[in-house]
Amino acid sequence: MTTDELVLNELKETGTLLRGHFVFTSGRHSDRYVQCARLLQYPDRAARVLAVAAEQLKAVPFDLIVGPAMGGVIVAYELGRQLGKPGIFVERKNGIMSLRRSFAIAEGTRCIISEDVVTTGLTSEETAKVIRECGGEVVGIACIVDRSAIPIQYPVWSAIRLTMESWPADECPLCKQGIPWAKPGSREIT
Repeated sequence: MTTDELVLNELKETGTLLRGHFVFTSGRHSDRYVQCARLLQYPDRAARVLAVAAEQLKAVPFDLIVGPAMGGVIVAYELGRQLGKPGIFVERKNGIMSLRRSFAIAEGTRCIISEDVVTTGLTSEETAKVIRECGGEVVGIACIVDRSAIPIQYPVWSAIRLTMESWPADECPLCKQGIPWAKPGSREIT
């Protein structure tokens, strides 16, 4: 079994891959959604999947893993556990991503941003801004699923890369059919 087959099997068996009509934080619509919380509820399965991304990071020099709340928190800790690195998280305060809970990023710290799913890189960029403001350096992004359809500013290491079609709201064929949409993510629509 290839690593892609292993990861895809885990995503399918945990019900992580959803079908329907979804709106992403960016406002784009799709008929597929990746709900990684369903995978992450099973520590053994999450460990197997994230081992694929962790293997890719073994040759990458970095000091710290920083996950944005919500999706990147568990990913940061599991990657940290597997790679023997500390994992912390940033979270929103009054809508702005912030470093809280006495976490610190020292000047020159080389950071990997951890995510569950990378789509547009918006949350990663908010996290990168916090890292840079502390004097840290963003080395790249590690995630479970890379489903980006646009270029991402940093290198991305993922357990799996999935291609999923999405549309601007005014071009969505599901809206034109009158199919109601759901917004399953933790962020509000921009």
